[in-house]
Amino acid sequence: MNVPKNVLWFEVLLYLSLTLDALSVAFQDRTPTPAMTEQMINVATVMAAGLILLLVYFVWLAAQHRKNWPRWALAAALVLSVISLIQVIGDSGVQLDSAIEVVSCALTAAGLYFSFTGDAVGWFNA
Repeated sequence: MNVPKNVLWFEVLLYLSLTLDALSVAFQDRTPTPAMTEQMINVATVMAAGLILLLVYFVWLAAQHRKNWPRWALAAALVLSVISLIQVIGDSGVQLDSAIEVVSCALTAAGLYFSFTGDAVGWFNA
């Protein structure tokens, strides 16, 4: 069974987005402050890594196992990411990490677009 071209684009773009997210987490500033202890930083890093792995699993389920619900979960995650990104940019302006997140959100949006259009229609089971 051949994977449709749009589903392949969905998979590639989402994996690229998640790779950017992983790099962003890897290079975050982990300097402890009075508001953020070293333990809190470590917990946040592990939670971010766990979330990225969960989203990778969702992409795999959608693209390779033709599941529909992970696409919608990924779309909901995109909406929450965009809301969070707007708040971060509103507070501190566009910086390197927020610019990387903008690119990541754009890749996710493009990938999700491909998953709902063209030859991807009908690929996903309900």
